[in-house]
Amino acid sequence: MKKVFVFFMMCMFFLGGKIDVLASTNLASNAKSAILIEATTGEILFEKNSHERRVPASMTKMMSMLLIVENIEKGVISWDDMVTVSANASGMGGSQILLEENEQMSVRDLFKGIAVASGNDAVVAMAEKIAGNVDMFVEMMNKRARELGLQDTNFKNPHGLDAAEHYSSAYDMALIAKELVKHEIVFEFTSIYEDYLRKDTDRKIWLVNTNKLVRFYAGVDGLKTGYTEEAGYCLTATAKRDNLRVIAVVMGEESSKTRNQEVTEMLDYAFAQYKVTQVLTKNSDIGSINISKAKKKKIEIGRASCRERV
Repeated sequence: MKKVFVFFMMCMFFLGGKIDVLASTNLASNAKSAILIEATTGEILFEKNSHERRVPASMTKMMSMLLIVENIEKGVISWDDMVTVSANASGMGGSQILLEENEQMSVRDLFKGIAVASGNDAVVAMAEKIAGNVDMFVEMMNKRARELGLQDTNFKNPHGLDAAEHYSSAYDMALIAKELVKHEIVFEFTSIYEDYLRKDTDRKIWLVNTNKLVRFYAGVDGLKTGYTEEAGYCLTATAKRDNLRVIAVVMGEESSKTRNQEVTEMLDYAFAQYKVTQVLTKNSDIGSINISKAKKKKIEIGRASCRERV
């Protein structure tokens, strides 16, 4: 039987209540830490060691992507701006889109290289474009982390290669993802399974999404994988079916196969157990209340938007 609870937007004060977090389950049994949340409110549907500080690997790039999109929306940069690649960016190891020093590529294509292929060179090029240098961009990342209330996160670079004191938690990764998915244009990139850069040149490169669930799980349209020897296999995935969007995070998995399987099971659980039903719209009249000893005895509560999840 599906669990019944109320999902509140503006009217939690009116209805009250709280979701009971699943405590005993076989979900994410191999992960070192994990969490499953509803993306609109951040309500936790399942968690396991979710505040444990661990190496996030390339899931770090979700914060970099968030800053890129926010700076585009602020007008600091645009999708069509051209970025000149530095020696520092072109020299990055690990996952890359094979940028060359002094090559020019648009912000749009660099973002695609980050979102799909997890390009370390691409994210460094974008960090330098926005902040002038990587160190200043990392300061921006940590400032944004504080603004989001992240208690278990500290960034040392924009790409996620192992570094001392570079850490986060499954809970914090989920909160970054929750903020990122508010920008729907991100899905135009994270939902791509395969594509090309430099398509009409002799340096064409084929991109294949490191998040295989984009192709093999209905509703998945992001977000970011991660792997280093220290971090193990990590994944932050988001999926939407009907009106319900959830975010699942696993960290410290032993293989990409196990990572994908356990996230699949978490998503299956969410969509099997929960659904969103709108019981009030933003135009719904809630009613009024009488207040004694007040100049105005009757006050209209106004309108609110609530949903019931069954």
